[in-house]
Amino acid sequence: MKLLGISGSLSDNSKTELAVSAALRYAGERDRSVETDLLALSHYSLDFCDGRHPDDYTGDTRKVIDKVTASDAVIVGSPIYRGSYTGSLKNLFDLIPNDALKGKAVGIVATGGSAHHFLAIEHQFRPIFSYFNAYTVPSGVYVSNEHFQDGELTAPEIHTRLKYLAADTVRLANLLAGNAGGPGLPVIKRESLKAS
Repeated sequence: MKLLGISGSLSDNSKTELAVSAALRYAGERDRSVETDLLALSHYSLDFCDGRHPDDYTGDTRKVIDKVTASDAVIVGSPIYRGSYTGSLKNLFDLIPNDALKGKAVGIVATGGSAHHFLAIEHQFRPIFSYFNAYTVPSGVYVSNEHFQDGELTAPEIHTRLKYLAADTVRLANLLAGNAGGPGLPVIKRESLKAS
């Protein structure tokens, strides 16, 4: 399984990137079959969406579209600006094909200066993933500045929540792919009724 982490922050070494990276690390530690990759938008120079077909973009924009499309599941994170995810993440959503996330599991991480915008997970993220026909993990993780010290994510409760988010994203992706593991559903043999 290819699990792609997307950081919608344009800041280098952002808090969002740290949180998404931690979730990816936990996913890989829990299940060695999970191949993780971080797509930090700060590392790419994306074109603004201008109405072209997604196949017509080149360079970094093409690479990013291909990464999202090739993923089996994603963990998406963004700082919350003005009550919503970043413009750079919105641009990515405008660039990718309509079916790029269809049927995929999506875990959500949001970061903010305070707890004031924690509902952005419910009111901003979930509707866009619904539009893409993706399946969101029920519990998102909101991380505020108080959870960091000296540029590190230090809050144990947030690490625990990121572990659960990573595990739930992988579990949901496996369920959607039919790889749930464990015993299958029982097969009930039906005898045909014959007229006597």
